[in-house]
Amino acid sequence: MEDEIGDSDGGVAGLTVAGSIAFAASGLFRRIADFVYPPVCAGCGVMIGKHGALCPVCWQSVHFIERPFCEVLGIPFAFNHEAGVAGEGGRMVSAKAIADPPRFDRLRAVAIHDGVARRLVHGLKYRDRTDLAIMMAAWMQRAGAEHLAGCDGILPVPLHWTRFALRKFNQSAELARHLAKLSSKPLLPSTLKRVKRTSRQVGLTAKGRQDNVRAAFAIVPGHEPDVFGKRLVLVDDVHTTGATVSSAAAVLKRAGATEVTVLTFALAISGPI
Repeated sequence: MEDEIGDSDGGVAGLTVAGSIAFAASGLFRRIADFVYPPVCAGCGVMIGKHGALCPVCWQSVHFIERPFCEVLGIPFAFNHEAGVAGEGGRMVSAKAIADPPRFDRLRAVAIHDGVARRLVHGLKYRDRTDLAIMMAAWMQRAGAEHLAGCDGILPVPLHWTRFALRKFNQSAELARHLAKLSSKPLLPSTLKRVKRTSRQVGLTAKGRQDNVRAAFAIVPGHEPDVFGKRLVLVDDVHTTGATVSSAAAVLKRAGATEVTVLTFALAISGPI
């Protein structure tokens, strides 16, 4: 019995030593990596203390979206509650949301799509900076915390397979993947598909965008249970006119989703309501 205890203690000690060596080695590798690829600001490239962050100047220039904002469209009000109308449950909603309700239940976004936020979106989308998705998703988790906590699944706005083949990745899926990990919620990457190859939305009018994405999405056969009776968070990188997420949300609602929250990193607006 004493021999067995001694062997056990030796094994634990061996594991402790091995763990210490591994930890020290990982720290050394991190320092070497930081020397070769020093941490820089994701917004302007100036050297900073850690990877996946912004320098103070860039951080202060980001127009983060905070309340008061329209509880449906997520657009910030110009003058507190004076610009809003008390809706159901005392929520402050904009006249636009009342006059033309969206297909989704609500939208939440991290920041206004300008300056540094715009550069981050373009870096992820057009310059293959998938490393930015981790930081951006962390900010999105904060913006959508309440609705992520109560959702049944997270799904990205999908790309058509031909565009995915050219781009090699879907920026919305990268954001959704990290969000699912951060929030410990199911990721549903294969539930919604884009069945229509649409033109690029950039440069189109609002009506042109709506026509472009009409009937563009469908539920993948066999994945109906992912949607029916579920509260879902639909993830995209940037919200402009809302044509794309509205088309996708309409499909999810028709398939029986009880709630669809749109969560994006950036929100493009011409100015506060």
